[in-house]
Amino acid sequence: MAIKRNLNLTLKIWRQKNRKTKGQFEIYKVSDISTDASFLEMLNILNEQLIREDKEPVAFDHDCREGICGMCSLYINGRAHGPDTGITTCQLHMRMFSDGETVVIEPWRSIAFPVIKDLITDRSAFDRIMAAGGFISVNTSGNTLDANAIPVPKEDADKAMDASSCISCGACVACCPNGAAMLFVGAKVSHFALLPQGKAEAKRRVLNMVQAMDEEGFGNCSVIGACEVECPKKISLDNISRMNREYMAAWLDTK
Repeated sequence: MAIKRNLNLTLKIWRQKNRKTKGQFEIYKVSDISTDASFLEMLNILNEQLIREDKEPVAFDHDCREGICGMCSLYINGRAHGPDTGITTCQLHMRMFSDGETVVIEPWRSIAFPVIKDLITDRSAFDRIMAAGGFISVNTSGNTLDANAIPVPKEDADKAMDASSCISCGACVACCPNGAAMLFVGAKVSHFALLPQGKAEAKRRVLNMVQAMDEEGFGNCSVIGACEVECPKKISLDNISRMNREYMAAWLDTK
C-alpha cells in the first residue's frame, strides 16, 4: 500500500490586475498539501489562506473539473496543463510534484489570448473562429435522413470522432513557439470534412475559419509537434495536414 504524504511547496504565480497593467510573479508558500489533492484543490487551499490573511486571492478559471470543458488552462512548470500527459489541469494531482519543490504557474502566453486577470485569459478568439465556419448550416427541403442512417466508412467515422474530441482549451497555442492555433482549427475542420453532412460547406468552411484564425493574430505552424504532445485529448497532427489539403483545394477552386 502506498504511503500517503503531504507536501510543502513554494508557488511562483503570475499576478496581473487586468490586460492593461503589467504583471509580475509573486511567491507564496503552502504546506501540508495532500498528494491526493488535485492541482485546482491546491489553489483553493492557497486562496483560503490568502483570504484569511486579508489578501486578494489568485484568479484562475475552471468549470466542470472533469477534463471535458477546457476552462482550467494553466501553464505549469513550463508545460501546458502541467507535468503529466493526456490530462487537463483539473485532472493533475499533487502526487506529480515533490516535497519542497518550487512550482511556477502562468496563464496561457499568446497575443491572441490576452490576460483578463492573473491566470485567466480571454480565449474568445476560438469562439470567433468557430463562428466563422465551425458548424453545419445547409438548408434542406423535405424530410432529412437521420445522421445514423447515412453510411460512413468506419475509418472516417473514427477519425471524425477523434477530431471532435478537441475541447478548445488552447494548450496547443500555449505550447507552440509560434502561438499557432492550427491543431485546434485542423480538428474542427476535420470533424466535418470527414463526414457526408459537412461536405456541402467544406470549401467555404475551411476558407472562412483559416481567414478568421489569421485575423485573430495566431502564428503559423512549423510542424514542431509540441501541440500534439501537450494536447489533453491527443489530437493528431494529421488534422493539420488535412486542413492544409482542404484549404488548398478550396483556394484553387476560387481561382
